[in-house]
Amino acid sequence: MKYLRYFIIVFIASVIALQAFFFLQILAWQWVNPSVTAFQLAERHRLCGWSIPYIHSCEIKREWIEFKKIPKHLKRAITISEDSDFYRHPGFEPQAMKDAWDRNQKNNKHLRGGSTITQQLAKNLFLSGEKNYVRKGQEFIITGMLELVLSKDRIFEIYLNSVEWGEGVFGVAAASQHYFAVKPDQLSVEEAASLASALPAPKCYDKVKYCSKARVNFPARIDFILERMNK
Repeated sequence: MKYLRYFIIVFIASVIALQAFFFLQILAWQWVNPSVTAFQLAERHRLCGWSIPYIHSCEIKREWIEFKKIPKHLKRAITISEDSDFYRHPGFEPQAMKDAWDRNQKNNKHLRGGSTITQQLAKNLFLSGEKNYVRKGQEFIITGMLELVLSKDRIFEIYLNSVEWGEGVFGVAAASQHYFAVKPDQLSVEEAASLASALPAPKCYDKVKYCSKARVNFPARIDFILERMNK
């Protein structure tokens, strides 16, 4: 019984310390930009193994761009694609999550979640791609921290600069250069909609070999995004 009590105390202390670690990093991001995300590190290891960047032929494309330099039509296209109520909800959309759960249960597989932009950011910043209830619970906690500490624009800025946009391509600046050879502020409305359409399955959008895994009709999504942008 003594050892069980000791184990419980150590476990609780570890959980609290981990949450404090996450919170302090998020607090710092009011003034400094995240240098790298857990997802980026995992992808770099998947693509490059333990090779040293710039010495071996393995490249991760990423470049930070200030929020004010990202054109409004691109921001609008991305919210339409990923989270149309981003500026109105507190970080969660219970109905969207319930709908996603029902779809997944009906098809007996994981198709796509009902995650908001803030939830996606929480997962990419700190967590693995593993799907289980513990990881999802931690995602909820980090999402709450992000919404509590950071403004909506700051959350969106970090998301736009860290989200995956193809194999080894992270952030809107790298994506604009990778797909259209321009800076984000030079993207046309149609190009912005095309980039936004990629986010549900960026690897498929980037590489044909991944498309068998995707259930995304990119031309239809582009048309949908353009239609919504014109309203």
